[in-house]
Amino acid sequence: MFDALKRANTSVAHSRLAIPLTCIALLFSPSMHAAETADRPNIIVIMSDDMGYSDLGCFGSEINTPNLDQLASNGLRFTQFYNTARCCPTRASLLTGLYPHQAGVGWMTRDDQLDGYHGDLSSTAVTMAEVMRTAGYGTYMVGKWHVTRFDRPDSDRHNWPLQRGFDRFYGTIMGGGSYYDPAMLTRDNTVVTPLTDAEYKPESFYYTDAITDNAVQNIRKHSADTPDKPMFMYVAYTAAHWPMHAREEEIAKYRGKYAGGYQPIREARYKRMQESGLIDSQWKLSPQAGNWDRVANKEWESRCMEVYAAMIDRMDQGIGRIVNALSETKKLDRTLILFLQDNGGCAETVGRETQPKQAAAPITPMRDDQLQTEVQPRQTRDGRPVRRGPGTMPGPADTYVAYGRGWANVSNTPFREYKHFVHEGGISTPLIAHWPAGIPRRGELERQPGHLIDIMATCVDVGGAKYPAEFSGHAITPMEGRSLRPAFHSETISRDAIYWEHEGNRAIRIGTWKLVAKFPDGKWELYDMSRDRSELNDLAGTEPERVKAMSDQWEAWAKRAHALPWPWKKPVYTE
Repeated sequence: MFDALKRANTSVAHSRLAIPLTCIALLFSPSMHAAETADRPNIIVIMSDDMGYSDLGCFGSEINTPNLDQLASNGLRFTQFYNTARCCPTRASLLTGLYPHQAGVGWMTRDDQLDGYHGDLSSTAVTMAEVMRTAGYGTYMVGKWHVTRFDRPDSDRHNWPLQRGFDRFYGTIMGGGSYYDPAMLTRDNTVVTPLTDAEYKPESFYYTDAITDNAVQNIRKHSADTPDKPMFMYVAYTAAHWPMHAREEEIAKYRGKYAGGYQPIREARYKRMQESGLIDSQWKLSPQAGNWDRVANKEWESRCMEVYAAMIDRMDQGIGRIVNALSETKKLDRTLILFLQDNGGCAETVGRETQPKQAAAPITPMRDDQLQTEVQPRQTRDGRPVRRGPGTMPGPADTYVAYGRGWANVSNTPFREYKHFVHEGGISTPLIAHWPAGIPRRGELERQPGHLIDIMATCVDVGGAKYPAEFSGHAITPMEGRSLRPAFHSETISRDAIYWEHEGNRAIRIGTWKLVAKFPDGKWELYDMSRDRSELNDLAGTEPERVKAMSDQWEAWAKRAHALPWPWKKPVYTE
Protein backbone atom coordinates (compact mmCIF):
# COMPACT_ATOMS: atom_id res chain seq x y z
CA MET A 1 0.00 0.00 0.00
CA PHE A 2 2.82 2.45 0.82
CA ASP A 3 4.09 2.42 -2.78
CA ALA A 4 0.55 2.97 -4.01
CA LEU A 5 0.19 6.09 -1.85
CA LYS A 6 3.54 7.45 -3.01
CA ARG A 7 2.53 6.94 -6.65
CA ALA A 8 -0.75 8.71 -5.93
CA ASN A 9 1.03 11.76 -4.54
CA THR A 10 3.26 12.10 -7.61
CA SER A 11 0.30 11.80 -9.95
CA VAL A 12 -1.76 14.65 -8.51
CA ALA A 13 -0.42 17.15 -11.00
CA HIS A 14 -1.61 15.00 -13.88
CA SER A 15 -5.12 14.28 -12.51
CA ARG A 16 -7.05 17.27 -13.89
CA LEU A 17 -8.48 16.53 -17.31
CA ALA A 18 -10.01 19.03 -19.69
CA ILE A 19 -13.67 18.57 -20.66
CA PRO A 20 -14.05 17.98 -24.42
CA LEU A 21 -16.08 20.61 -26.27
CA THR A 22 -18.62 17.95 -27.22
CA CYS A 23 -19.43 17.55 -23.53
CA ILE A 24 -20.09 21.22 -22.74
CA ALA A 25 -23.80 20.82 -23.33
CA LEU A 26 -23.95 18.23 -20.58
CA LEU A 27 -23.00 20.87 -18.02
CA PHE A 28 -26.64 21.85 -17.93
CA SER A 29 -27.97 18.32 -17.45
CA PRO A 30 -30.08 18.00 -14.28
CA SER A 31 -28.38 14.68 -13.51
CA MET A 32 -25.07 16.55 -13.10
CA HIS A 33 -23.11 13.88 -14.94
CA ALA A 34 -20.94 16.52 -16.61
CA ALA A 35 -18.82 17.86 -13.76
CA GLU A 36 -15.13 17.52 -14.57
CA THR A 37 -13.84 14.08 -13.60
CA ALA A 38 -11.06 15.38 -11.35
CA ASP A 39 -13.53 17.59 -9.51
CA ARG A 40 -15.91 14.71 -8.85
CA PRO A 41 -13.90 12.25 -6.84
CA ASN A 42 -14.81 8.73 -5.97
CA ILE A 43 -15.82 8.73 -2.31
CA ILE A 44 -15.22 5.94 0.20
CA VAL A 45 -16.46 6.41 3.76
CA ILE A 46 -15.01 3.82 6.14
CA MET A 47 -16.36 3.41 9.66
CA SER A 48 -15.12 1.16 12.44
CA ASP A 49 -17.14 0.04 15.45
CA ASP A 50 -16.69 0.51 19.23
CA MET A 51 -13.16 1.90 19.06
CA GLY A 52 -11.63 4.64 21.17
CA TYR A 53 -9.89 7.87 20.25
CA SER A 54 -6.37 6.50 20.83
CA ASP A 55 -6.69 3.05 19.21
CA LEU A 56 -4.88 3.85 15.94
CA GLY A 57 -1.13 4.14 15.66
CA CYS A 58 -1.44 7.63 14.18
CA PHE A 59 -3.55 8.63 17.20
CA GLY A 60 -1.15 7.29 19.83
CA SER A 61 -1.69 3.53 19.91
CA GLU A 62 0.77 0.65 20.09
CA ILE A 63 -1.58 -1.37 17.82
CA ASN A 64 -0.15 -1.99 14.36
CA THR A 65 -2.14 0.14 11.87
CA PRO A 66 0.38 1.03 9.12
CA ASN A 67 -2.22 1.47 6.39
CA LEU A 68 -4.36 3.98 8.26
CA ASP A 69 -1.17 5.64 9.52
CA GLN A 70 -0.01 6.05 5.92
CA LEU A 71 -3.35 7.53 4.86
CA ALA A 72 -2.96 10.02 7.71
CA SER A 73 0.63 10.91 6.81
CA ASN A 74 -0.45 11.60 3.22
CA GLY A 75 -3.66 13.32 4.21
CA LEU A 76 -5.27 15.16 7.08
CA ARG A 77 -6.10 14.17 10.67
CA PHE A 78 -9.02 15.96 12.35
CA THR A 79 -8.26 16.01 16.08
CA GLN A 80 -11.66 17.26 17.30
CA PHE A 81 -14.17 15.29 15.29
CA TYR A 82 -17.29 13.85 16.91
CA ASN A 83 -19.85 11.07 16.65
CA THR A 84 -23.06 10.51 18.65
CA ALA A 85 -21.86 8.03 21.35
CA ARG A 86 -23.74 5.00 19.98
CA CYS A 87 -23.81 2.82 16.88
CA CYS A 88 -27.40 3.21 15.62
CA PRO A 89 -27.67 6.99 16.04
CA THR A 90 -24.22 7.51 14.55
CA ARG A 91 -25.08 5.47 11.46
CA ALA A 92 -28.37 7.26 10.97
CA SER A 93 -26.67 10.63 11.38
CA LEU A 94 -23.78 9.76 9.07
CA LEU A 95 -26.08 8.45 6.35
CA THR A 96 -28.43 11.43 6.38
CA GLY A 97 -26.41 14.50 7.41
CA LEU A 98 -28.96 15.10 10.18
CA TYR A 99 -28.87 14.74 13.92
CA PRO A 100 -29.99 11.18 14.69
CA HIS A 101 -33.36 12.16 16.16
CA GLN A 102 -34.21 14.01 12.95
CA ALA A 103 -33.44 10.81 11.07
CA GLY A 104 -35.77 8.83 13.37
CA VAL A 105 -33.05 6.89 15.22
CA GLY A 106 -32.39 8.79 18.44
CA TRP A 107 -31.58 5.59 20.26
CA MET A 108 -31.63 1.91 19.24
CA THR A 109 -33.80 0.20 16.63
CA ARG A 110 -36.90 0.19 18.84
CA ASP A 111 -40.06 2.20 18.36
CA ASP A 112 -40.67 4.40 21.41
CA GLN A 113 -43.61 6.15 19.71
CA LEU A 114 -41.87 9.52 19.67
CA ASP A 115 -40.80 11.51 16.59
CA GLY A 116 -37.10 11.19 17.38
CA TYR A 117 -37.22 7.61 18.58
CA HIS A 118 -38.94 5.37 16.03
CA GLY A 119 -35.85 3.20 15.53
CA ASP A 120 -36.20 3.36 11.75
CA LEU A 121 -34.79 5.76 9.15
CA SER A 122 -37.29 8.52 8.51
CA SER A 123 -38.89 9.12 5.12
CA THR A 124 -38.18 12.84 5.66
CA ALA A 125 -34.44 12.10 5.49
CA VAL A 126 -32.37 11.14 2.46
CA THR A 127 -29.27 8.98 2.57
CA MET A 128 -25.90 9.82 1.07
CA ALA A 129 -26.48 7.03 -1.43
CA GLU A 130 -29.81 8.50 -2.55
CA VAL A 131 -28.24 11.92 -3.02
CA MET A 132 -25.05 10.73 -4.71
CA ARG A 133 -26.96 8.44 -7.08
CA THR A 134 -28.90 11.44 -8.41
CA ALA A 135 -25.51 13.01 -9.16
CA GLY A 136 -24.49 10.07 -11.33
CA TYR A 137 -22.54 8.02 -8.80
CA GLY A 138 -22.58 4.25 -8.59
CA THR A 139 -23.45 3.47 -4.96
CA TYR A 140 -22.26 0.53 -2.88
CA MET A 141 -22.32 -0.54 0.73
CA VAL A 142 -20.58 -3.31 2.64
CA GLY A 143 -20.83 -4.06 6.36
CA LYS A 144 -23.13 -3.07 9.19
CA TRP A 145 -26.46 -1.34 8.42
CA HIS A 146 -28.27 -1.15 11.80
CA VAL A 147 -30.67 1.73 11.15
CA THR A 148 -34.00 -0.07 10.97
CA ARG A 149 -36.14 -2.08 13.37
CA PHE A 150 -37.29 -4.18 10.42
CA ASP A 151 -34.33 -6.53 10.63
CA ARG A 152 -35.68 -10.08 10.44
CA PRO A 153 -35.71 -12.41 7.40
CA ASP A 154 -39.45 -11.84 6.85
CA SER A 155 -39.37 -8.07 7.57
CA ASP A 156 -40.54 -5.28 5.34
CA ARG A 157 -37.43 -4.16 3.43
CA HIS A 158 -38.39 -0.51 2.85
CA ASN A 159 -35.41 0.69 4.89
CA TRP A 160 -32.82 -1.85 3.77
CA PRO A 161 -29.85 -0.50 1.79
CA LEU A 162 -31.14 -1.19 -1.73
CA GLN A 163 -34.35 0.66 -0.92
CA ARG A 164 -32.32 3.60 0.44
CA GLY A 165 -30.18 4.35 -2.60
CA PHE A 166 -27.49 1.68 -2.78
CA ASP A 167 -27.01 -0.25 -6.03
CA ARG A 168 -25.37 -3.18 -4.24
CA PHE A 169 -25.17 -4.29 -0.62
CA TYR A 170 -23.31 -7.01 1.24
CA GLY A 171 -23.34 -7.07 5.01
CA THR A 172 -25.52 -7.36 8.09
CA ILE A 173 -28.86 -5.69 8.72
CA MET A 174 -28.58 -6.16 12.49
CA GLY A 175 -26.02 -4.49 14.69
CA GLY A 176 -23.70 -7.25 15.79
CA GLY A 177 -22.97 -10.94 16.04
CA SER A 178 -20.32 -13.57 15.63
CA TYR A 179 -17.48 -12.75 13.23
CA TYR A 180 -17.62 -16.36 12.04
CA ASP A 181 -21.39 -16.51 11.53
CA PRO A 182 -22.88 -12.98 11.68
CA ALA A 183 -26.58 -12.41 12.28
CA MET A 184 -28.71 -11.43 9.28
CA LEU A 185 -25.93 -11.70 6.70
CA THR A 186 -27.43 -10.27 3.53
CA ARG A 187 -26.57 -10.03 -0.16
CA ASP A 188 -28.60 -7.18 -1.68
CA ASN A 189 -32.11 -8.05 -0.40
CA THR A 190 -31.52 -11.76 0.27
CA VAL A 191 -30.53 -13.11 3.68
CA VAL A 192 -27.78 -15.71 3.25
CA THR A 193 -25.36 -17.76 5.34
CA PRO A 194 -21.58 -17.88 4.89
CA LEU A 195 -22.15 -21.20 3.12
CA THR A 196 -25.01 -20.29 0.76
CA ASP A 197 -23.83 -16.96 -0.70
CA ALA A 198 -23.32 -17.71 -4.39
CA GLU A 199 -21.06 -14.68 -4.96
CA TYR A 200 -18.61 -15.13 -2.09
CA LYS A 201 -17.13 -18.46 -1.05
CA PRO A 202 -13.91 -18.06 0.96
CA GLU A 203 -12.04 -21.08 2.28
CA SER A 204 -12.66 -19.81 5.80
CA PHE A 205 -15.17 -17.11 6.71
CA TYR A 206 -14.26 -14.15 8.93
CA TYR A 207 -16.54 -11.14 8.74
CA THR A 208 -13.87 -8.43 8.72
CA ASP A 209 -12.24 -10.15 5.73
CA ALA A 210 -15.62 -10.61 4.06
CA ILE A 211 -16.30 -6.87 4.30
CA THR A 212 -12.89 -6.13 2.79
CA ASP A 213 -13.20 -8.74 0.03
CA ASN A 214 -16.58 -7.42 -1.09
CA ALA A 215 -15.41 -3.81 -0.97
CA VAL A 216 -12.46 -4.71 -3.18
CA GLN A 217 -14.77 -6.60 -5.53
CA ASN A 218 -17.01 -3.54 -5.82
CA ILE A 219 -14.05 -1.34 -6.77
CA ARG A 220 -12.79 -3.74 -9.43
CA LYS A 221 -16.22 -4.43 -10.93
CA HIS A 222 -17.24 -0.78 -10.96
CA SER A 223 -13.96 0.13 -12.66
CA ALA A 224 -14.39 -2.58 -15.28
CA ASP A 225 -18.10 -2.05 -15.99
CA THR A 226 -18.47 1.74 -15.64
CA PRO A 227 -14.96 3.24 -15.82
CA ASP A 228 -16.19 6.79 -16.49
CA LYS A 229 -18.69 6.84 -13.64
CA PRO A 230 -17.67 7.95 -10.13
CA MET A 231 -18.37 5.61 -7.25
CA PHE A 232 -19.59 6.17 -3.72
CA MET A 233 -19.00 3.36 -1.22
CA TYR A 234 -19.79 3.10 2.48
CA VAL A 235 -17.66 0.49 4.25
CA ALA A 236 -18.95 -0.23 7.77
CA TYR A 237 -16.65 -2.64 9.60
CA THR A 238 -17.88 -4.27 12.81
CA ALA A 239 -14.34 -4.39 14.22
CA ALA A 240 -13.71 -3.96 17.07
CA HIS A 241 -17.23 -4.43 18.52
CA TRP A 242 -17.72 -7.37 20.86
CA PRO A 243 -17.42 -10.33 20.76
CA MET A 244 -13.63 -10.41 20.76
CA HIS A 245 -13.09 -12.68 17.74
CA ALA A 246 -9.82 -12.91 15.82
CA ARG A 247 -7.62 -15.39 14.03
CA GLU A 248 -4.88 -17.02 16.10
CA GLU A 249 -2.13 -15.78 13.76
CA GLU A 250 -3.25 -12.19 14.41
CA ILE A 251 -3.58 -12.66 18.17
CA ALA A 252 -0.06 -14.08 18.33
CA LYS A 253 1.37 -10.69 17.30
CA TYR A 254 0.15 -9.18 20.57
CA ARG A 255 0.85 -12.04 22.96
CA GLY A 256 2.24 -10.64 26.19
CA LYS A 257 1.99 -6.98 25.11
CA TYR A 258 -0.73 -6.20 27.67
CA ALA A 259 0.50 -8.37 30.54
CA GLY A 260 1.52 -5.27 32.49
CA GLY A 261 -2.05 -4.04 32.71
CA TYR A 262 -3.96 -0.87 31.90
CA GLN A 263 -1.82 1.92 33.31
CA PRO A 264 1.46 1.43 31.40
CA ILE A 265 -0.35 1.23 28.05
CA ARG A 266 -2.50 4.24 28.83
CA GLU A 267 0.42 6.38 29.99
CA ALA A 268 2.48 5.43 26.94
CA ARG A 269 -0.37 6.44 24.65
CA TYR A 270 -0.82 9.71 26.52
CA LYS A 271 2.87 10.52 26.09
CA ARG A 272 2.87 9.73 22.37
CA MET A 273 -0.27 11.83 21.84
CA GLN A 274 1.38 14.80 23.54
CA GLU A 275 4.62 14.40 21.62
CA SER A 276 2.80 14.24 18.27
CA GLY A 277 0.69 17.32 19.01
CA LEU A 278 -2.61 15.42 18.97
CA ILE A 279 -3.40 16.65 22.45
CA ASP A 280 -2.30 19.71 24.37
CA SER A 281 0.21 19.10 27.14
CA GLN A 282 -2.05 20.94 29.60
CA TRP A 283 -4.85 18.40 29.12
CA LYS A 284 -4.46 16.05 32.03
CA LEU A 285 -4.94 12.30 31.90
CA SER A 286 -8.38 11.42 33.26
CA PRO A 287 -8.64 8.99 36.21
CA GLN A 288 -7.64 5.37 35.73
CA ALA A 289 -10.46 2.83 35.53
CA GLY A 290 -9.66 -0.51 37.12
CA ASN A 291 -6.83 -1.59 39.42
CA TRP A 292 -4.58 -4.14 37.74
CA ASP A 293 -3.28 -5.35 41.09
CA ARG A 294 -6.81 -6.47 41.97
CA VAL A 295 -7.52 -8.27 38.69
CA ALA A 296 -8.06 -11.92 39.64
CA ASN A 297 -7.32 -13.49 36.25
CA LYS A 298 -4.68 -11.35 34.58
CA GLU A 299 -4.06 -13.86 31.79
CA TRP A 300 -7.71 -13.68 30.74
CA GLU A 301 -7.87 -9.91 31.07
CA SER A 302 -4.75 -9.33 28.98
CA ARG A 303 -5.97 -11.86 26.38
CA CYS A 304 -9.11 -9.73 25.90
CA MET A 305 -6.97 -6.77 24.85
CA GLU A 306 -4.71 -8.96 22.70
CA VAL A 307 -7.73 -10.06 20.70
CA TYR A 308 -9.09 -6.51 20.52
CA ALA A 309 -5.77 -5.33 19.07
CA ALA A 310 -5.75 -8.23 16.62
CA MET A 311 -9.21 -7.26 15.37
CA ILE A 312 -8.05 -3.70 14.66
CA ASP A 313 -4.87 -4.98 13.02
CA ARG A 314 -6.90 -7.19 10.66
CA MET A 315 -9.22 -4.34 9.74
CA ASP A 316 -6.23 -2.12 8.95
CA GLN A 317 -4.85 -4.82 6.66
CA GLY A 318 -8.21 -4.84 4.88
CA ILE A 319 -8.12 -1.06 4.43
CA GLY A 320 -4.69 -1.50 2.88
CA ARG A 321 -6.20 -3.92 0.36
CA ILE A 322 -8.96 -1.41 -0.45
CA VAL A 323 -6.30 1.25 -1.10
CA ASN A 324 -4.33 -1.16 -3.29
CA ALA A 325 -7.47 -1.91 -5.34
CA LEU A 326 -7.94 1.83 -5.89
CA SER A 327 -4.31 2.15 -6.95
CA GLU A 328 -4.47 -0.82 -9.31
CA THR A 329 -7.59 0.61 -10.97
CA LYS A 330 -5.88 4.04 -11.18
CA LYS A 331 -8.46 5.68 -8.94
CA LEU A 332 -6.48 6.41 -5.78
CA ASP A 333 -5.44 9.99 -6.46
CA ARG A 334 -9.04 10.93 -7.34
CA THR A 335 -10.69 9.20 -4.40
CA LEU A 336 -11.70 10.93 -1.18
CA ILE A 337 -11.26 8.39 1.63
CA LEU A 338 -12.75 9.27 5.01
CA PHE A 339 -12.14 7.05 8.03
CA LEU A 340 -13.91 7.49 11.38
CA GLN A 341 -15.45 5.57 14.31
CA ASP A 342 -19.05 5.25 15.48
CA ASN A 343 -18.51 5.86 19.23
CA GLY A 344 -15.89 5.67 21.93
CA GLY A 345 -14.47 2.54 23.49
CA CYS A 346 -17.14 0.28 24.97
CA ALA A 347 -17.26 -0.47 28.71
CA GLU A 348 -20.15 -2.93 28.39
CA THR A 349 -19.72 -6.27 30.18
CA VAL A 350 -21.29 -8.55 27.57
CA GLY A 351 -20.05 -12.10 28.13
CA ARG A 352 -17.86 -11.13 31.09
CA GLU A 353 -20.29 -11.95 33.90
CA THR A 354 -20.35 -15.31 35.65
CA GLN A 355 -22.72 -17.53 33.69
CA PRO A 356 -25.36 -19.83 35.22
CA LYS A 357 -24.45 -23.49 35.03
CA GLN A 358 -26.38 -25.43 32.43
CA ALA A 359 -26.69 -29.13 31.90
CA ALA A 360 -24.57 -30.34 29.01
CA ALA A 361 -26.65 -31.36 26.03
CA PRO A 362 -25.78 -32.34 22.48
CA ILE A 363 -26.37 -29.55 19.98
CA THR A 364 -27.26 -30.34 16.39
CA PRO A 365 -24.99 -28.61 13.85
CA MET A 366 -26.76 -25.97 11.80
CA ARG A 367 -27.69 -26.74 8.20
CA ASP A 368 -25.78 -24.85 5.53
CA ASP A 369 -28.93 -22.89 4.68
CA GLN A 370 -30.05 -22.30 8.26
CA LEU A 371 -30.05 -18.55 8.86
CA GLN A 372 -28.27 -17.04 11.83
CA THR A 373 -30.63 -14.47 13.35
CA GLU A 374 -29.15 -14.12 16.87
CA VAL A 375 -26.71 -11.36 17.72
CA GLN A 376 -25.51 -13.54 20.62
CA PRO A 377 -25.72 -17.09 19.24
CA ARG A 378 -26.04 -20.09 21.54
CA GLN A 379 -23.93 -22.34 19.33
CA THR A 380 -21.44 -22.30 16.50
CA ARG A 381 -22.51 -23.41 13.06
CA ASP A 382 -20.75 -26.75 13.57
CA GLY A 383 -22.65 -27.40 16.82
CA ARG A 384 -20.37 -26.30 19.67
CA PRO A 385 -21.97 -24.39 22.56
CA VAL A 386 -20.83 -20.77 22.79
CA ARG A 387 -18.84 -20.11 25.97
CA ARG A 388 -19.05 -16.93 28.07
CA GLY A 389 -17.88 -15.73 31.46
CA PRO A 390 -14.61 -15.00 33.27
CA GLY A 391 -11.78 -17.23 32.10
CA THR A 392 -13.25 -17.83 28.64
CA MET A 393 -10.27 -17.02 26.43
CA PRO A 394 -11.68 -14.96 23.56
CA GLY A 395 -10.83 -15.31 19.91
CA PRO A 396 -12.40 -18.56 18.62
CA ALA A 397 -15.92 -18.93 17.24
CA ASP A 398 -17.20 -20.71 20.34
CA THR A 399 -16.52 -17.70 22.62
CA TYR A 400 -18.47 -14.48 23.19
CA VAL A 401 -16.72 -11.94 25.43
CA ALA A 402 -16.28 -8.13 25.53
CA TYR A 403 -12.95 -6.55 26.50
CA GLY A 404 -14.27 -4.60 29.50
CA ARG A 405 -14.18 -1.22 31.17
CA GLY A 406 -10.47 -1.13 32.05
CA TRP A 407 -9.37 -1.55 28.44
CA ALA A 408 -12.11 0.81 27.19
CA ASN A 409 -10.56 3.44 29.47
CA VAL A 410 -7.25 2.78 27.70
CA SER A 411 -8.92 3.09 24.28
CA ASN A 412 -10.38 6.48 25.22
CA THR A 413 -7.06 7.97 26.43
CA PRO A 414 -6.94 10.70 27.72
CA PHE A 415 -10.67 11.31 28.05
CA ARG A 416 -13.48 10.52 30.51
CA GLU A 417 -16.33 8.07 30.02
CA TYR A 418 -17.22 5.63 27.23
CA LYS A 419 -19.73 4.69 24.57
CA HIS A 420 -23.23 5.79 25.73
CA PHE A 421 -21.98 9.06 27.27
CA VAL A 422 -21.46 12.44 25.64
CA HIS A 423 -18.35 13.35 27.60
CA GLU A 424 -15.31 13.25 25.31
CA GLY A 425 -14.58 9.55 25.80
CA GLY A 426 -17.96 8.64 24.35
CA ILE A 427 -18.07 10.95 21.33
CA SER A 428 -14.50 11.66 20.16
CA THR A 429 -13.39 9.96 16.96
CA PRO A 430 -10.34 10.18 14.78
CA LEU A 431 -11.16 11.42 11.30
CA ILE A 432 -8.62 10.73 8.58
CA ALA A 433 -9.19 12.43 5.21
CA HIS A 434 -7.10 11.32 2.21
CA TRP A 435 -7.56 12.73 -1.30
CA PRO A 436 -4.33 13.44 -3.20
CA ALA A 437 -6.05 15.45 -5.95
CA GLY A 438 -8.17 17.48 -3.57
CA ILE A 439 -6.36 17.91 -0.24
CA PRO A 440 -3.06 19.79 -0.59
CA ARG A 441 -2.19 19.36 3.09
CA ARG A 442 -0.01 16.35 3.91
CA GLY A 443 0.39 14.83 7.34
CA GLU A 444 -1.11 17.83 9.11
CA LEU A 445 -3.47 18.09 12.06
CA GLU A 446 -6.78 19.94 11.67
CA ARG A 447 -8.04 21.22 15.01
CA GLN A 448 -11.42 22.68 14.01
CA PRO A 449 -14.32 20.81 15.64
CA GLY A 450 -16.52 18.77 13.32
CA HIS A 451 -19.31 16.22 13.53
CA LEU A 452 -20.35 13.31 11.38
CA ILE A 453 -23.32 15.38 10.14
CA ASP A 454 -20.58 17.09 8.10
CA ILE A 455 -19.86 14.00 6.00
CA MET A 456 -23.07 14.34 3.94
CA ALA A 457 -22.37 18.02 3.36
CA THR A 458 -18.83 17.19 2.27
CA CYS A 459 -19.98 14.49 -0.16
CA VAL A 460 -22.60 16.81 -1.66
CA ASP A 461 -19.98 19.54 -2.03
CA VAL A 462 -17.13 17.58 -3.59
CA GLY A 463 -19.44 15.34 -5.64
CA GLY A 464 -21.33 18.16 -7.33
CA ALA A 465 -24.60 16.81 -5.96
CA LYS A 466 -27.74 18.65 -4.94
CA TYR A 467 -29.36 17.97 -1.59
CA PRO A 468 -33.11 17.79 -2.31
CA ALA A 469 -35.97 19.68 -0.71
CA GLU A 470 -38.26 16.81 -1.71
CA PHE A 471 -37.58 13.15 -2.44
CA SER A 472 -39.93 10.29 -3.33
CA GLY A 473 -42.93 12.43 -2.51
CA HIS A 474 -41.69 13.52 0.91
CA ALA A 475 -40.51 16.92 2.13
CA ILE A 476 -36.91 16.47 3.25
CA THR A 477 -35.38 17.93 6.41
CA PRO A 478 -32.54 20.31 5.47
CA MET A 479 -29.12 18.87 6.25
CA GLU A 480 -27.43 20.12 9.40
CA GLY A 481 -23.75 19.69 8.60
CA ARG A 482 -21.05 21.83 7.06
CA SER A 483 -18.70 20.78 4.27
CA LEU A 484 -15.20 19.95 5.43
CA ARG A 485 -13.71 21.13 2.13
CA PRO A 486 -12.59 24.52 3.56
CA ALA A 487 -10.52 22.68 6.16
CA PHE A 488 -8.86 20.70 3.38
CA HIS A 489 -7.40 24.06 2.31
CA SER A 490 -6.66 25.49 5.79
CA GLU A 491 -9.79 27.63 5.74
CA THR A 492 -12.40 28.15 8.46
CA ILE A 493 -15.60 26.11 8.72
CA SER A 494 -18.37 28.40 9.89
CA ARG A 495 -20.88 26.89 12.33
CA ASP A 496 -23.13 27.92 15.19
CA ALA A 497 -22.83 24.93 17.55
CA ILE A 498 -22.68 21.14 17.75
CA TYR A 499 -25.29 19.26 19.80
CA TRP A 500 -25.73 15.84 21.42
CA GLU A 501 -28.38 13.79 23.17
CA HIS A 502 -28.13 10.11 23.95
CA GLU A 503 -30.00 8.20 26.64
CA GLY A 504 -30.62 11.49 28.43
CA ASN A 505 -26.93 12.43 28.37
CA ARG A 506 -26.68 15.77 26.62
CA ALA A 507 -24.15 18.35 25.47
CA ILE A 508 -23.58 21.43 23.36
CA ARG A 509 -20.29 22.80 22.07
CA ILE A 510 -19.89 26.43 20.99
CA GLY A 511 -16.36 27.37 19.98
CA THR A 512 -14.05 26.19 22.75
CA TRP A 513 -16.85 25.86 25.32
CA LYS A 514 -18.68 22.63 26.03
CA LEU A 515 -21.68 22.17 28.30
CA VAL A 516 -22.37 18.53 29.21
CA ALA A 517 -24.58 16.56 31.60
CA LYS A 518 -25.12 12.93 32.59
CA PHE A 519 -28.56 11.42 33.05
CA PRO A 520 -30.36 11.13 35.45
CA ASP A 521 -28.66 13.71 37.68
CA GLY A 522 -28.80 16.23 34.85
CA LYS A 523 -26.34 18.66 36.43
CA TRP A 524 -24.71 20.79 33.77
CA GLU A 525 -20.90 20.82 33.69
CA LEU A 526 -18.96 23.47 31.77
CA TYR A 527 -15.50 23.00 30.28
CA ASP A 528 -13.10 25.11 28.26
CA MET A 529 -11.96 22.62 25.62
CA SER A 530 -8.89 24.67 24.75
CA ARG A 531 -7.49 24.20 28.26
CA ASP A 532 -9.25 21.10 29.58
CA ARG A 533 -10.55 18.70 26.96
CA SER A 534 -10.21 15.92 29.54
CA GLU A 535 -13.17 17.58 31.34
CA LEU A 536 -11.64 17.58 34.80
CA ASN A 537 -12.15 21.25 35.82
CA ASP A 538 -15.87 22.09 35.88
CA LEU A 539 -16.39 25.85 35.45
CA ALA A 540 -20.18 25.85 35.73
CA GLY A 541 -20.08 27.46 39.16
CA THR A 542 -18.02 30.42 37.96
CA GLU A 543 -19.83 30.97 34.64
CA PRO A 544 -23.58 30.89 35.46
CA GLU A 545 -24.58 33.22 32.62
CA ARG A 546 -22.74 31.12 30.05
CA VAL A 547 -24.35 27.96 31.44
CA LYS A 548 -27.79 29.55 31.20
CA ALA A 549 -27.28 30.78 27.63
CA MET A 550 -25.85 27.48 26.40
CA SER A 551 -28.45 25.32 28.15
CA ASP A 552 -31.25 27.45 26.69
CA GLN A 553 -29.72 27.01 23.25
CA TRP A 554 -29.48 23.24 23.77
CA GLU A 555 -33.15 23.13 24.85
CA ALA A 556 -34.25 25.01 21.72
CA TRP A 557 -32.25 22.63 19.51
CA ALA A 558 -33.57 19.54 21.32
CA LYS A 559 -37.17 20.55 20.65
CA ARG A 560 -36.44 21.47 17.03
CA ALA A 561 -34.47 18.28 16.34
CA HIS A 562 -36.93 15.91 18.12
CA ALA A 563 -34.49 14.99 20.90
CA LEU A 564 -37.30 16.17 23.18
CA PRO A 565 -39.61 14.79 24.32
CA TRP A 566 -37.47 11.76 25.17
CA PRO A 567 -38.43 8.29 26.46
CA TRP A 568 -35.98 8.17 29.37
CA LYS A 569 -37.41 7.46 32.81
CA LYS A 570 -34.29 5.85 34.25
CA PRO A 571 -30.72 5.35 33.03
CA VAL A 572 -30.43 2.84 30.20
CA TYR A 573 -26.77 2.18 30.93
CA THR A 574 -24.76 2.67 34.09
CA GLU A 575 -21.12 2.04 34.83
